[in-house]
Amino acid sequence: MARKTGLGRGLGALIPEGEPAEVTESTTTIVGPLQEIALSSIRPNQFQPRQSFEDEPLKALAESIKGVGVIQPILVRPVEGESGVFEIVAGERRWRASRLAGLAAIPAFVQTDVNDTLSLERAIVENLHRVDLNALEEAAAYQQLIDDFSFTHEQIATRVGKNRATISNTLRLLNLGGTAQKAVMTGSISAGHARALLG
Repeated sequence: MARKTGLGRGLGALIPEGEPAEVTESTTTIVGPLQEIALSSIRPNQFQPRQSFEDEPLKALAESIKGVGVIQPILVRPVEGESGVFEIVAGERRWRASRLAGLAAIPAFVQTDVNDTLSLERAIVENLHRVDLNALEEAAAYQQLIDDFSFTHEQIATRVGKNRATISNTLRLLNLGGTAQKAVMTGSISAGHARALLG
């Protein structure tokens, strides 16, 4: 019986090289720049800024993947010193959902020129484009770009497609006390209400 993989039916029409061969637990098959990589050979990004993955949206994505596969490949990089092991640069949510869906492998692009700095930046920027990232996670990600890359508010705004004032206002949430921060994380109060508490 053929092993289930993550390559979506829609993606096949976009990749002229054809479908990848079957994947074993410890090997990958290269089709141009696209590979099918065993889920067991992939580890999460050590720099992942997202602090939580909600169960219901993840289950919904897993159901979608069961039906149509993974439409958008994830991006990984080889783990130095560990042959055949990869670390996620972008796409951890798709990887987690694929595991829930019972897939053995997932389509991925492998980039060998991604160092720790670039991996961190890409993980942050990708997560900032997700609509379900809560306001405090967003603020923490902005602060990480400032701390690790010396980004200005203007540079962050350009990178994530928002105006500078939005970046500055979101960063203010990091000045909240612990109780207020927890309320924002759980959705008990909105980010706007939280900013009002700061005056």
